[in-house]
Amino acid sequence: MTTVLRRRMVDALEMRGMAQRTQEAYIDAVARLSRHYKCSPDKLSAEQVQQYLLHLLRDKKLSRSSLNQYGCAYRFFYGKVLGLDGSTFYVPLAKAPQKLPEILSRDELARLFDAAGHDKASTFLKVAYGTGLRLTELCRLQVRDIDSHADRMCLKVDQGKGSKDRYVPLSEDVLEVLRGWWRKARPQTWMFGAPSNEHQAMDGLNAQRWYRSASLRAGITKHGGIHTLRHCYATHLLEAGVDLHSLQQWLGHQHLSTTTRYIHLAKPDAPDGARGKPLALLGALPKVAKAH
Repeated sequence: MTTVLRRRMVDALEMRGMAQRTQEAYIDAVARLSRHYKCSPDKLSAEQVQQYLLHLLRDKKLSRSSLNQYGCAYRFFYGKVLGLDGSTFYVPLAKAPQKLPEILSRDELARLFDAAGHDKASTFLKVAYGTGLRLTELCRLQVRDIDSHADRMCLKVDQGKGSKDRYVPLSEDVLEVLRGWWRKARPQTWMFGAPSNEHQAMDGLNAQRWYRSASLRAGITKHGGIHTLRHCYATHLLEAGVDLHSLQQWLGHQHLSTTTRYIHLAKPDAPDGARGKPLALLGALPKVAKAH
């Protein structure tokens, strides 16, 4: 992939407000295509692109969802950057199976937080569940984004997915967890700064390690990474009586259909009092029995 083509693609991605991670993934996908054929990608035919996607599926054993990320990158490159007609330069997308995520029970959540290992990990995981923020959004949460005034009580998500700002309600129990971390670490800019440099936002890989380590110690065998906490947030709020439209806004979903899938996960067994204070998710968790 030539420098000129890369620059054109970066410009097109930035113009459309694509997230940094999406930009990197798309550019990497086109670069891999170019290296595979040892040829500039603008010289390839649609058939060659389709054959490469088949190679990723059959030989590299990529999942359908991962394959579609490559397909979207190629549709963007050939359609938006090179201006080729999608009907003549066709890049197919696989129909990925729609699997519902596994939701942790409230008992499992309590055990997970108890097994976090240290205060920063415990705080991060609790806030992830208590606010439903995406991993990158929470890693980039700044101290100034927290509004603790009694008549506001919210977090500002600055340029979330789709380059959109939004506000997420902040419960008293999550605020208390954040205050406890602030009193201990005194963060100045990023609420969760990088371990080696507090002036930089934390890398999401650290948070994934915290989640998996805590899950292992807590004896949780359900599949999924830290994004599971966002699924738990949405499901438990629905169980507590929060309406779909509000939940859609808080999660930052563009389409209501994305939010409605949580209806299939919700069960009418919210703890006593949850419907009175639906946002007090942490307060509704059971106490962890300590071994003697």
